[in-house]
Amino acid sequence: MKVLVADKFEKVGIDGLQDIGCRVRLEPGVSAADLPALMREYDPKILIVRSKKVNAATFQAGAGLSLVIRAGAGVDTIDVKAASRQGVFVANCPGKNSIAVAELVMGLLLSCDRRIPDQVADLRNGVWNKAEYTKARGLHGRTLGIVGLGQIGFEIARRAQAFGMHVVAWSRQLTIEDATRSAIGYCETPIDVARLSDAVTINVAGTPETRHLVDDAFLEALKPGAYLINTSRGSVVDEEALARAIASRHLRAGLDVYQQEPASGSGRFVNPLGANPSVYGTHHVGASTEQAQVAIAHEVIRIVHEFRTTGGVPNCINRLAKSSATHVLSVRHENQPGVLAHVFNVLLDEHINVEEVENIIYHGAEVTCARIHVSALPSEEAMQAIGGKQFHVISADVKAIS
Repeated sequence: MKVLVADKFEKVGIDGLQDIGCRVRLEPGVSAADLPALMREYDPKILIVRSKKVNAATFQAGAGLSLVIRAGAGVDTIDVKAASRQGVFVANCPGKNSIAVAELVMGLLLSCDRRIPDQVADLRNGVWNKAEYTKARGLHGRTLGIVGLGQIGFEIARRAQAFGMHVVAWSRQLTIEDATRSAIGYCETPIDVARLSDAVTINVAGTPETRHLVDDAFLEALKPGAYLINTSRGSVVDEEALARAIASRHLRAGLDVYQQEPASGSGRFVNPLGANPSVYGTHHVGASTEQAQVAIAHEVIRIVHEFRTTGGVPNCINRLAKSSATHVLSVRHENQPGVLAHVFNVLLDEHINVEEVENIIYHGAEVTCARIHVSALPSEEAMQAIGGKQFHVISADVKAIS
């Protein structure tokens, strides 16, 4: 099975893929624009990327492509709709970089409070300014608000609590019971988090729904002088609104992500927030620790191994949760060639579409049961046509999907 790795990837991952029988081609330097041509040339079964954009042209170019794996959390860099149109699975590696991101959040939070980067810069320039840098609030006893309490959010909460901070949070799936079990204050909305917190960390996926979640209203709800940390996606924060709030309300920000980032790993980056003295910025490196990348590499190996051996795709994000099927047709039959072909031909004559199929083989491999999800109720005539010993069918029945 041919695998194309189109981004930087840990050696343990390359070695592991080769150990399970994959032919791996490593092309970390290929651009998103040149990726379709490389797909046509190599024609891999599996494509692995980290931050590289995978667009519709890439899916159209990969004739044999069956699976794209993002070696990280989220899939906003992948055109999932185009993948689905081409019948390509898309999977990711959620949770494997949670600790790395949580560690960076705490580093940015400390930078905002103690202005560590400024102190380093002054010392390197031969400036001693103890009188200025003794002005710090401290984190103990303060309230940290978390917007998006997934695996990363929980890791952040644990570390903040270890610092003696109170934690409040909002998340779409968070319940009062879950929050109480983790000693976290429950908030009904992101705005409520902003009102209650001395510092807020944003940890949501980059989707159309979360675009500019941090807007003028959110920033106005923060306490004067509060800290805002964003390690999720640049699109989540309205950068112009943040710049205004920094100036008018004396906020400080710790940012690892931005709306317009260079497409490559190095290059010129011009962003007013990056030059703002109240912003402590890093280079979209939240997941970039050795521990995180090794964990992600092992998860990629697991996904590929499962796909290669069973056809299953762990962490698949574009499998339809519920098909349009209205009924399940159950056909118990002898384990003989042509039985399902006969059943499908009968359904074809009735213009009934097959949505999903599961064929269960009983012990001894003499009899199987096909569970066929269909788009409409077959007629009595069709059910009679499906049955019959001459077609090796033992029984056939149909039930509506509730």
